[in-house]
Amino acid sequence: MLKTPPSALAALTPMIASLKSRLRISANRSRLPDPPAPFALGPARRSQPEDHLSIPVMDQSVDDQACREAHMRGQFLARQDRWDELAVEITTADKARTTTPGGTPIADLLAYGARADVILGVEHALQDGRTAGEAPLIDGIAALETVQRDYDGDPMITLIVALAHIDVGWAWRGTSWETVVPKLNRTRCAAHFDRAHHLLSPLCGIELNSPLLAAARCALLAGQRDPQSRIADDYEDLIDLDPHNQRHMRALGNHLLPRWFGSYQQLELEARRTASRTQDIWGAGGYTWVCFDAIATDEQACAMVDVEFFIDGMRDILKARPDQAMVNLLTAYCAVAMRHGLGLNSEADLPRMQISDCAKWLIRDHLTELYPMIWAHAGEGFDNNSRVTSLSRFAARGRADAFQVIADQFREDIDKGQRVTFTANGPELHST
Repeated sequence: MLKTPPSALAALTPMIASLKSRLRISANRSRLPDPPAPFALGPARRSQPEDHLSIPVMDQSVDDQACREAHMRGQFLARQDRWDELAVEITTADKARTTTPGGTPIADLLAYGARADVILGVEHALQDGRTAGEAPLIDGIAALETVQRDYDGDPMITLIVALAHIDVGWAWRGTSWETVVPKLNRTRCAAHFDRAHHLLSPLCGIELNSPLLAAARCALLAGQRDPQSRIADDYEDLIDLDPHNQRHMRALGNHLLPRWFGSYQQLELEARRTASRTQDIWGAGGYTWVCFDAIATDEQACAMVDVEFFIDGMRDILKARPDQAMVNLLTAYCAVAMRHGLGLNSEADLPRMQISDCAKWLIRDHLTELYPMIWAHAGEGFDNNSRVTSLSRFAARGRADAFQVIADQFREDIDKGQRVTFTANGPELHST
């Protein structure tokens, strides 16, 4: 069970994992050294990419704020024991497919907020070396079980408790390979997955018109003995319930890798089937979304991808979602994430370079704003389980990567003394 590190599990709910990393930010951030005094002698300052570029930078996007507010709302209602209200709000958001401006389902955020205190408490206790029977590891989940018994007929409350068990199971499992995970940790992880399975078994996402419930059933695949027999059907149900949410398609592709529950042949087949089923929404983009994370992290999958189909899908995605958050995601993916594996596999290098090269037209034809957090996560290969000790430094790194990539695209113009200014109509060149 769970024979592979769970870093790829972040693809199930990338925003939730990202939000968890933000909540882990240390309160005692290290202080950066003071800059030298203006009159200090030293070598001449080297020209930086930002000296030649002007582009609006969205350090705090509208979507970030909406995600935080929904998370805090779920956390607040749980802390106040207002479970009736919480269940109604999650159900309403889930059925209406309500999302933040960036497309994150509000129901997901509310449900995570409701269990966040319990999950973070367990994670911190395990980091502190607490033993299995100590209160910090059992009191929170026990309290949620009591709530579930009090609201036994409400599927959303049951779902919150089941999701908490899945999260706690992964906390016990950790990110190490199976061979180095202690037997106790594996046993505890399995027990939590078994409990989540028991809670969710009577519930059906299709019958309840609930993408949140269907996504939870997909998350349970990691704890099943024969997940390959269920993965295509479970994800098909989820994607059909919520075809506008690309996160489900990304998760499907990731879990179809051989390191998880599928095969390369099955990955290609399901990518094409998904593109066909979602063609009216995404055009060829369904193929791109299913392959998105899989080919960035797996060399053989990258070597087998239909590059022309994949790039056509990116163009169709931008037709469906031309917002700047999407433009930044695709640009950072091409310019940063897809270049990570260059040189590891000669057969994968050509597809990587062809897709990476798309950053040129994405920047010149579509980019008007910069979202540093998206670029920072691309720098981590979209592995949202990576720990972020300082959000400001994490975003600063993403900003620096983005400016460097953009400057490289305009290198000839910059070397001629031109300054590049991004406007609503695209980049413009000015003499300095």
